[in-house]
Amino acid sequence: MLRIYNTMTRRKETFLPRAPPVVTFFTCGPSIYQRPHLGNYRTFLYEDIFERYLGYLGYRVERVLPFTDVEDKAIAQAEKEGMSLADLTSRVAEEFFREACLLRMKPPTYNPRSSTTVEYAVEIIERLLEKGIAYRYGPDIYFDPLKFPLFGKLFRLDMARWPRKKRHFRKDTYPGIRWNYGDFILWHGERKGDIVVWETRIGRGRPSWNVQDPGMVIPFLGNSIDIHAGGIDNLYRHHDYNLAIVESLTGREYARYWMHGEHLLLDGRKMSKSRGNIVYLSDLTSRGCTPDEVRFFLTYGHYRDRLNMTTEKLSEAREVLRNLKAMINGISTGAGNLPGNTPDSPVARSLEEGFGDRMNDDLDVRGAVDRIAGSLGELTDLQASGELSPGEGGAALAALHRIDGVLQVLFPSGPADIPG
Repeated sequence: MLRIYNTMTRRKETFLPRAPPVVTFFTCGPSIYQRPHLGNYRTFLYEDIFERYLGYLGYRVERVLPFTDVEDKAIAQAEKEGMSLADLTSRVAEEFFREACLLRMKPPTYNPRSSTTVEYAVEIIERLLEKGIAYRYGPDIYFDPLKFPLFGKLFRLDMARWPRKKRHFRKDTYPGIRWNYGDFILWHGERKGDIVVWETRIGRGRPSWNVQDPGMVIPFLGNSIDIHAGGIDNLYRHHDYNLAIVESLTGREYARYWMHGEHLLLDGRKMSKSRGNIVYLSDLTSRGCTPDEVRFFLTYGHYRDRLNMTTEKLSEAREVLRNLKAMINGISTGAGNLPGNTPDSPVARSLEEGFGDRMNDDLDVRGAVDRIAGSLGELTDLQASGELSPGEGGAALAALHRIDGVLQVLFPSGPADIPG
């Protein structure tokens, strides 16, 4: 049985989707005003591994990977570069699609953008206004967290610290501040000089970042989903805001499981523009790393543990992958380079059982890969002594191909087809 760590309950739980074999999965996507760095891709890749593993187990995954293309930072960046918001975000989106293909990321079922789902965000805000949970303040519309019971329950926010005096937080994000103790914005009413506005039933303006994800999940996956996932930074403010908005509308549980991946560090420090230590995929490929090696490094570990990227650790991971491929090539040569079709083979069963045993423990990719490496070492020894028949070698290859449907690093493959 697959068990995953649920941030909401702070424990590992048996995975039980609402309507098997379908799994509804929302994964926070990139803000496409700047190109994603390796820390972003680490999050996208643990989510990719999870989606692929669910498919390996026989589930049919319906996944939303949204693009945030309308927010304060995107508008400011477009103005800084002297270009339209659409031109800026289209450029970054194309770069993301290209790199996602190189990293073999599976295409999402749905890839909405905040700019194309404004009508849904407006509908949500209208309903919150009707319920008295949202209210107008000047040209803007705000959400009152005190109107939602157990606000901050995902983070386990101490509401005793909530101020008695009403405060309004108008920005989409507040970098460096973990929590805004006050009411958060849902709708940016038009102001003089604004260049990105929509004419809507609630007035001219644009939806805030806080309401955009609910506006992109509900139309595609419904009011209640199985999994909402993202990076650990989203545990501050963003995911509790999403949760409060949706559950205020429906009165029932929004997501059954919440997952959060940890940071990628560079030489022990969090990546930051101010430190000048952001690393991109092209930085590694220009130094000789293949995209498969980058994918392996970013996934060869536990998604809930911080991953520290150093020259030594990157080299170690590349060597592990090279050794895996060398053993697979040796077995493939002995089997005539063709996977066998013997699913009841003890060799194939042992490989997949070892893989599944570790993956079922909250996606322990490193443990699963190490199990595979150990099994391959044994098979290589049997082959050297003449005790591994070509049929058994072929069965092992077939099992490894099935496993690589999840890992996407063991065999040569064309890049994933992620449409732009």
